[in-house]
Order: sequence, then C-alpha cells, then structure tokens
Amino acid sequence: MKIVIKDKKKELFISIFHVLKNASTDIHANFSSTCLHIQGMDKSHICLFDLTLSKEWFDFYEIENEDNIHFNTNIFYSIISSKSDDQSLIIKKDDDDSLSIELINEFKKSEYNKYFKMPLLEYEYEEMSIPNIEYDCEMTLPSKKINDMLSQLNNFSDNITVKCCENFVDFITKGNSGEMRVNIPIDDMISYAIVENEEVNLTYSLIYIHKMCISNKLSSDVDLCLSNECPMKINYNLGNDSHLMFFIAPKLEDD
Repeated sequence: MKIVIKDKKKELFISIFHVLKNASTDIHANFSSTCLHIQGMDKSHICLFDLTLSKEWFDFYEIENEDNIHFNTNIFYSIISSKSDDQSLIIKKDDDDSLSIELINEFKKSEYNKYFKMPLLEYEYEEMSIPNIEYDCEMTLPSKKINDMLSQLNNFSDNITVKCCENFVDFITKGNSGEMRVNIPIDDMISYAIVENEEVNLTYSLIYIHKMCISNKLSSDVDLCLSNECPMKINYNLGNDSHLMFFIAPKLEDD
C-alpha cells in the first residue's frame, strides 16, 4: 500500500483529520482498489462520521490487496501536520504492526526530510450501512458563514434548535445568559428545498456540531439535510467523487 498527496490536497487532508480527531481518538480505515473509506462514531454514539476519498483524489494511489488498518487519530494528525509547505506526504504500510509516513521534499535542499513509523492498533469496528434517505429539508450554505454563525450561537447555549418551513429558516439558542435567533433568508442560500407544507423543528447538541463537524477549511459550501424522522446529515463535497459526512442524532425533549 502506498499513497502520495501533494500541493493543496495536503492542507485539505490535514484539515480532514483535524476534524476527525475531535470526533474519535481511534480510526478504522479501509483501503480498497477504488478508494480510502473511513467510518466511526464518537464515544457517546451521538455522531457518526463517514469519509470517502476516491483513488483519483490522490496524486498516487496503489493498493495491491484490500487492507483494513486502525490507528490513533491524534498521533496521525500530529505527524502529518508537521509537514512544510513544499513537502509531499507519503503513506505506506510495510508490515502489519506499523504505518510509515514520510514528509519528502525532492527539490528544496534546505528542507529536512522526515520519516515516521506509527504503531497500528487492535480495534474492533463493524461498518454501518448508511441508507439513502429522502430528507424533509435540504439546504446548502457557505461554510464560513455557517461556522461564524454557530460560533456566535455557542455563546448562549450548548443546544441549538433548527426550525425550517417554506418561508423561513431559523437557528435558535436559549440559555441562562440569554437567547439568540438567526434568520437565514431563503434567497441568500446557495440552494434550499423542503417538502411542501412540511415543518422541521429539531434540537441538537451544538457542542457536537460546532467542534466536531463544522469547518470552513474542507469546502466552500456545506450541505445540511434534516428530517423529523432521522439524524441530521452534514456533508462536505471534497471533489473527485469524495466527501466527508456527519450524522448527528437529535436531542430528545426530556434531555
């Protein structure tokens, strides 16, 4: 197994794992002939994450046999984030016990090449099949705007209520320090669709959404999909038929 990431894709790859390390300390990764697939849940089982990076996403992708590996997300992130701007990121698996990570610059002699060996873990995880759901409400928003908005809402409560109908979308927090309501005009969204005469009124943990899911470094836009009958989906399009999705369970009324 050998994969290589260069140029701007390095920053995106690092940003992906900056988000994933907030979701889980242990990662299950499947390297197949067509893609890298990572799936897991946070320790409270509130958030499911699902990452697919197609082989075309990488600068080089060679897998002789399908391989499943398990590793510590914090260690992996600390290694890959130590690269310099001009270094390529090379990931190899030479044996069953460790992963080799190289930060290589073939042209700039002033940069020192770096070589790491990271131990692999014994980690039991059974992948979940994610059904294809028709959501009651789907919207696409600029990721920077939604990230800034959630940072402000987070000052007032640990929870967030999302209300959607044909005429408006409101994000609301309410706590001991006050309350805040953000109304997002339908015309200002990149896209918006809701089932005719449907209303969505759901409450989620804002801590999970803000710390584990929302980032403006993954994509310029973020898709939010909501339904009264299933978890909220947060989707980032990473290009080349690749994506990072999060599924957040709503809070019950007596939580």
